[in-house]
Amino acid sequence: MKLKLFALSAALVAGNSIVEAQTTKTQTQPFNITAESFADLQILRYQVPGFEELSLNQKKLAYYLSEAALAGRDIIYDQKGKYNLLVRKTIENIYTTYKGDKTSKDWNNFKIYTGRFWFSNGFHHHYGNDKFVPAHSFEYFSQLVKNSAPTGFPLNKGETLNAFIQRLKPIIFDPSFQPKMVNQAPDIDNVKASSNNFYEGVTQKEVEDFYAKFETKGNAPSWGLNSKVLKQNGKLVEKTWKIGGMYGPAIEKIVFWLEKAIPFAENAQQKDALQKLVKYYRSGYLKDFDEYNIAWVADTASRIDVVNGFIEVYNDAIGKKGSFESVVSLKDLEATKRIQAIAKQAQWFEDNSPLMPAHKKKEVKGITAKAITVIMESGDAAPSTPIGINLPNSDWVRKEHGSKSVSLSNIIHAYNLSSSNSGSLNEFAYGDDVKARIIKYGALSSDLHTDMHECIGHASGQINPGIETPDKTLKNYASALEEARADLVALYYIMDPKLVEIGVMPNLEVGKAEYDSYIMNGLISQLTRLKLGDNLEEAHMRNRQLNAMWAYQMGKKDNVIELVKENGKTYTKINDYNKLRDLFGQLLREIQRVKSEGDFEAGKNLIENYGVKVDQALLKEVLDRYAKLNVKAYKGFIQPKLVPVLKGNDIIDIKVTYPDSFYKQMVEYGKNYSFLPVMN
Repeated sequence: MKLKLFALSAALVAGNSIVEAQTTKTQTQPFNITAESFADLQILRYQVPGFEELSLNQKKLAYYLSEAALAGRDIIYDQKGKYNLLVRKTIENIYTTYKGDKTSKDWNNFKIYTGRFWFSNGFHHHYGNDKFVPAHSFEYFSQLVKNSAPTGFPLNKGETLNAFIQRLKPIIFDPSFQPKMVNQAPDIDNVKASSNNFYEGVTQKEVEDFYAKFETKGNAPSWGLNSKVLKQNGKLVEKTWKIGGMYGPAIEKIVFWLEKAIPFAENAQQKDALQKLVKYYRSGYLKDFDEYNIAWVADTASRIDVVNGFIEVYNDAIGKKGSFESVVSLKDLEATKRIQAIAKQAQWFEDNSPLMPAHKKKEVKGITAKAITVIMESGDAAPSTPIGINLPNSDWVRKEHGSKSVSLSNIIHAYNLSSSNSGSLNEFAYGDDVKARIIKYGALSSDLHTDMHECIGHASGQINPGIETPDKTLKNYASALEEARADLVALYYIMDPKLVEIGVMPNLEVGKAEYDSYIMNGLISQLTRLKLGDNLEEAHMRNRQLNAMWAYQMGKKDNVIELVKENGKTYTKINDYNKLRDLFGQLLREIQRVKSEGDFEAGKNLIENYGVKVDQALLKEVLDRYAKLNVKAYKGFIQPKLVPVLKGNDIIDIKVTYPDSFYKQMVEYGKNYSFLPVMN
């Protein structure tokens, strides 16, 4: 599970003093966080402090793991849509070989489309999941193709260039062709309505019936996590993602670099985990993946760490198929102290939670918590990145062997720096006292929320004996409900004196700052990511509105949360922070019950009644207000580059460089990390 960063959270309004201290710590000259911007996107850069302090062996380990991460880049494109690699290779060839005018408005529109495509790993918006099309005409696209190097296009055998252009017309320009990458609307066939490449020619019922024969109780693997389901000769079959299977050429490259990394493992536990990851990629057996996860969780001593595999299921409407991602990191020793202090109290938090006694874990096992400095991200973790991660996702592995929770400290720092002067706080926060509190405590409250969400939230609670896994019982609502549950754990405890007692925050004003930010974001400011007519689709957005809207509605009698209108603008105002905490606890208790008991109808009602529908008049107001700020709604990152220093054939050092052009990096990646053929 991973926590994404969202507009106008407390982390985005941190004071400059923290930012300046971190910047001067890493280098004498200020580091330019911002790079290009286009459409609704701001491209950022992040630093990797602490890398130079690593030993040569640790640097080599990080380098090889980073190459393994990038080797899987093609996979996420294909997973998000079967035509994405075809389109990507086409537009990259145009971008690099077009001989015509590159100063025109049409060319600029093509460049924007190309940037958006790279950012989203396909032609569906990375967050809203809707298809986007170029602002230029199909006729102009035809000119682009005809004036670019013909050998660079992925034509079918015997296909003419004109036929190729016509074949691409609906794929690129028709908004009704594969209109939505993930469609989680109720009471429809969510598999058929989604344009991802996890299924082909099958219905949701057929998929559910297919997996119903697999054992999902006890220590069963996450069946279906690493395969595509389609029909062959009238029967459903799986195409497994492994060496020798689907995505084989890219996975071979991943394994090549993993095997280069293994000799430089920091200890026996890390070596064992990497060897088990390689075994899984070779076999495709999900029991091997569980064995890898158990070994990975057991490695708590290594400074360098990696997530690599088919992990999160957000891109699958029914929550079965894992998207490829990789995050390579090193432990941030100083920032880890805070999150470890929280992890040590995991049993106390479980024992004192508002959950029903039957839904609490009697023994919380093996939560390893740390702050990490990201070195490289790839797949579904890039360019748009999480700020917190808690893995593995398997409930039984977490229960019996524990989990790792991480906060991505240098990513959060980069977000803070880029947003400290955006003006968003003044526009959407109500009252000078609220603004002052967020300015003073916002960065800390956001960090604590992330820590609690990942470290305690995802690790809390248990499923009742005999109840199947959430993807079976809660189906397309499982992800949003799980994120809501983890958020509620963080929200409930951030107003608890226990956090003051263990020394991770100075007073409960920090908790109030998080409540101010969360309610403001959940009810109002996150709407800046929508367009008129939209309702909420993305799981994290649904979870935040569910929590905030339910608390607003349930607290109306006592006026716990108030929607204030001033000068034509709507604001949120919390009148009773303690009662709001109690409401969060009540909702946490109910969502845990829903998960523990597998109550699909109750879960559906919570999401549909509180987490989906958007007041369109309020949305228009918010969009108008936000437009005046001239702030991009979404942010993502250029990746650092690890450059080996050679003496003869020997690597004597690894240097980190910081590219400053997203477009140049995408072209370089397309040239160096394209391992999958275009399936025409």
